[in-house]
Amino acid sequence: MRRTRTSLASYKCAGLTPLLLGAVAAASLLPSPAMAGEPNPPNIVVVLADDLGIGDVHCYDPQRSKIPTPNIDRLARQGMMFTDAHAPCSVCTPSRYGLLTGRYPWRNGFSSVAPPYADPVIAADRLTLPALLKQHGYHTACIGKWHLGWDWPKREGKPIFDQPIAGGPTARGFDTYFGTDVPNYPPYTFIENDRVTIQPTDHFAKNKEMNLGYEGAMAPGWRFDQILPTLAQKAVSYIDGQAKSKEPFFFYFALTTPHEPIAPSKEFEGKSGISGVGDLIMETDWALGQMMEALARNGLEKNTLLIFTSDNGHCPYTGIEPFLKVGHRVSGPYRGYKGDILEGGHRMPFIARWPGAIKAGSRCGETVNLTDLMATCAELVGAKLPDTAGEDSVSILPLLKGSNQPVREASVYVSGGGVLAIFQGPWKLEFCSGPGGPWTKEPPPPKDAPTIQLYNLVEDPGEMYNLQGQRPEIVKQLTELLEKYIAEGRSTPGAPQKNGRPKIAIKRIAR
Repeated sequence: MRRTRTSLASYKCAGLTPLLLGAVAAASLLPSPAMAGEPNPPNIVVVLADDLGIGDVHCYDPQRSKIPTPNIDRLARQGMMFTDAHAPCSVCTPSRYGLLTGRYPWRNGFSSVAPPYADPVIAADRLTLPALLKQHGYHTACIGKWHLGWDWPKREGKPIFDQPIAGGPTARGFDTYFGTDVPNYPPYTFIENDRVTIQPTDHFAKNKEMNLGYEGAMAPGWRFDQILPTLAQKAVSYIDGQAKSKEPFFFYFALTTPHEPIAPSKEFEGKSGISGVGDLIMETDWALGQMMEALARNGLEKNTLLIFTSDNGHCPYTGIEPFLKVGHRVSGPYRGYKGDILEGGHRMPFIARWPGAIKAGSRCGETVNLTDLMATCAELVGAKLPDTAGEDSVSILPLLKGSNQPVREASVYVSGGGVLAIFQGPWKLEFCSGPGGPWTKEPPPPKDAPTIQLYNLVEDPGEMYNLQGQRPEIVKQLTELLEKYIAEGRSTPGAPQKNGRPKIAIKRIAR
């Protein structure tokens, strides 16, 4: 099937001429001549929001958004705004897996969030994005939410906190880590590298009304409203420190908001006029702004590729009604929320800035996936990924440089309920009869509803008109392509690989 999206021409990447001439591939990746004297390759910063819907960002839905996001909007004016960017899953743990490995999470039959004290999700022998960049001279740091499991030390089957915690970020490619693991999971304490900073000797009792978190161990004096401010301060300190170093750095700033706990700091409490979640969206924007200011103050802005995005759509169970009341569309023009296979579950804000290399104020309508960061960074540093890494990662560097040609053959997504969907050109095929999520706000579909949904997203971005009966040839082609991706263990060129649990993935394709 030939991919055409001519009706979306106005959203294609704005024209940008090649930055440098020459046949050597590495040379084409360098900044423009105006950036002569800057160190190369660039620093890479990925800021990942948690549960931020595409409609929650003002510049993505300016006519309907009721929440100001001035820093995100400023980033969009300074860089490239992608309108067809996706998380590989509509819940957070699998999406983070995909971002850091370049591999679809469903290949291990994995589509749900890791529970408290879960084992590591990323295999010890799998090449990760930070490990790749570390091989090429980068200092690598993660600050914020991890939620990819640890080898928690235990005594009599219960976790203990006075010993090193193996299997975390510093065992998966990061030089340094500081964060909360999961802000609404115990233990409620910060972790630095592989040790808790304060022993969680107190106990937190779950408070359903406050949307704070699960019951469990807590550090004395723990304050949920100080999690994000602390992480932002640590992020600024990290950038200040790296400004004194000559080595490039990869910084993964994994925000904890607007995900629960719904506990905005006092400065932002009530500021949105909508809800605590709305306040957290504004605080999320503030945290990005703190990091942007640190880059500018240290003279690092010009030679830093900065990407801002989110791990999945807006959460439906922390209160959608206040947003609906004021006319704010958390998912923009799209249907669905976090957990759903519908666009609102996995279509993300995605903005990239690299002054001198990315045209300011540009837009791109080509499809990209969070898994693509692996191949993109590999191309930036002139590395070739082994067949066993980045099986579902495609470099988006041509798009960043202004190309308006597709870089992906197709994209595959999985819902929080384990439902697969494949997207190619204008067509999206979903292997379920409803939204496919565990927390859907929609009524269940009729018992006789088709078990496959096919939508033309160019003509029907709201996924209202199922065309599976009218276009059986498209259903057949996309089903066969997905089966090929499953059978080969990859969706990119290379030697076939094994899926962790291929039978699980195959069963999810309804016939």
